Amino acid sequence: MAHDVIAPPDHSLPPASGTREEARWPDLELSRWEGTRSTLHLWSQIIGKVRLALEPMANHWWQVPFYLTARGFTTSLMHAGNWGLEIEFDFFDDALLFRRSDGQTVVISLEPRTVANFYGTVLDTLDALHVPVTIMPRPVEMAVAIPFAEDTQHFEYEPDAARRYWTALVCAHRVMVQFRAEYLGKASPVHLFWGSNDLAVTRFSGRTAPPHPGGAPNVSARVERLAYSHECSSCGFWPGGSAEGSFYSYAYPQPAGFPDWPIEPAGAHFDHELGEFILPYREVRHSADPEALLLQFFQSTYEAAADLAGWDRHSLEFIP
Repeated sequence: MAHDVIAPPDHSLPPASGTREEARWPDLELSRWEGTRSTLHLWSQIIGKVRLALEPMANHWWQVPFYLTARGFTTSLMHAGNWGLEIEFDFFDDALLFRRSDGQTVVISLEPRTVANFYGTVLDTLDALHVPVTIMPRPVEMAVAIPFAEDTQHFEYEPDAARRYWTALVCAHRVMVQFRAEYLGKASPVHLFWGSNDLAVTRFSGRTAPPHPGGAPNVSARVERLAYSHECSSCGFWPGGSAEGSFYSYAYPQPAGFPDWPIEPAGAHFDHELGEFILPYREVRHSADPEALLLQFFQSTYEAAADLAGWDRHSLEFIP
């Protein structure tokens, strides 16, 4: 079967250069890539909403996140009528790839362009692939939600900055997969939520939770009630909260004494405004053993949630 391929402009850059250490845990100084971060987040929301529209509802909204790949992140396989569809951000070829299960591929170049232009191009591409989709045409989980079709304010995109961010996600993913593997109870995949722009993994006690009160900007309370229907301890990374982004850990419902629990490592703290423990990415990046430091943070904050709430840790944890 013939393949319909639209090649991106030949402007892609080689992988980021630098020392091996820099490539493993890259510098994410926000002042160097804030414009790219904002634009990429909004582009991600557009593609994420396509997945939300196409996939059946799953517990805790697990049908909506992205998953990391060896080149970027993907929607994974979605279903549109008789066809399967996957959309992937490729940060080496600086391309957004639409792959249909009959072999057709369409490529949109990742380059400086407004959110409005990106949105229109994505909708045109889906029409060309005969994938009918209706999405909410504005962002969620943001205090300012400019409709996608009207957003000409966000347009910056620097390929090397996007690759550094993705490399940081890969580093965090490696640790989070290990942390998830040490749990026998119900646990989420390690996935990238495009609404809040965070890579997350969540452990569950097996008990239901009181209805979540909501409060996230531009999100209905129903969304949060479904997300937090069961007692959990969640951790992850998002490019906010400090100069280079932050690792975080929180519990829902938050047990009494949680903010005062003595956690490790020393560079972590409880942020009362956010309601969660925070470990700056920079602390991890400059550590002699970043992976061990991050695992220490995830484990100690999980223990704060599990011990204070009386989880049955003996039954829930993997003991080799």
